[in-house]
Amino acid sequence: MDIESIYKIVVMIFTVSNLAAMGLEINKDEAIVTLKNPRFIMLILVWGWIVGPALAWGITQIIPLSAPHAAGLLLISLAPTAPFFPLMVTKARGDMSAAGAFILVATIGTVIFLPLLVPFLIKGLTVSIWGLAKPLLIMVLLPLIVGFIIKVKKEAFANKIGPIVKKIGTLFLLITAVMTFWLYWEEMLSAIGSYAVGAQVLFLGILTFLAYKIPFGLKKTQRSGMALGMCTRNIAAVFVAYFSIVNPDPGVFVMIVLVVPIALVVALIAARIFAKDAKPLSE
Repeated sequence: MDIESIYKIVVMIFTVSNLAAMGLEINKDEAIVTLKNPRFIMLILVWGWIVGPALAWGITQIIPLSAPHAAGLLLISLAPTAPFFPLMVTKARGDMSAAGAFILVATIGTVIFLPLLVPFLIKGLTVSIWGLAKPLLIMVLLPLIVGFIIKVKKEAFANKIGPIVKKIGTLFLLITAVMTFWLYWEEMLSAIGSYAVGAQVLFLGILTFLAYKIPFGLKKTQRSGMALGMCTRNIAAVFVAYFSIVNPDPGVFVMIVLVVPIALVVALIAARIFAKDAKPLSE
């Protein structure tokens, strides 16, 4: 077995464990209440798969990105929310009751819309809709749903195994990061001197700002959660999509990897700003 095959296995374990952990952490009662709010659900879809991809496409037209980096940005734009999203909402003093529902809707939306939109948004990639959808269903949606079902049916058991599964996910995230740098360090270093980092900061910053500042009837604490969900990216789903593409350019993958630290930094800054803007807890 070569190093590339080992790497794909590591990424698969990272993906499945992180999505399962997200499912095990969802508060079922709070999620159900939020899922009954059609406005909130519609806004996730609008921000996630209309405004987000449109913004990413606009940035690729303005900033002279290389073709692989532009493709990576467009791919990233189709997968909102990350495993650390609930933590960011807590730091922002946002509405935690909406976080679980957001994760469910965003993950299901990613599985549906990413395969549909990739062939239209990213020219030159050899992909098929089913070729992208199948691994997303198996490795992204299924672990999340299984984790959520366990949470609903066996909450005590879910609370017991949840931290273990999360630690496994964190461990394999670190292994993935080390192996990624080992395999792609030259491409990553070259990306630092390009427009790749600036394009990602611009994309995440503008999308976060718009989602927070345009209310659409949402309370401030709900808008902060919406904004942070759009600021963070589902790197596990994007990994799965990348490895489903026939002969992808390594530059696409480098763009995907860069979003992990960039999204975390932008989310931390945004969460601090939202927390200051929120009403005191005693009010």
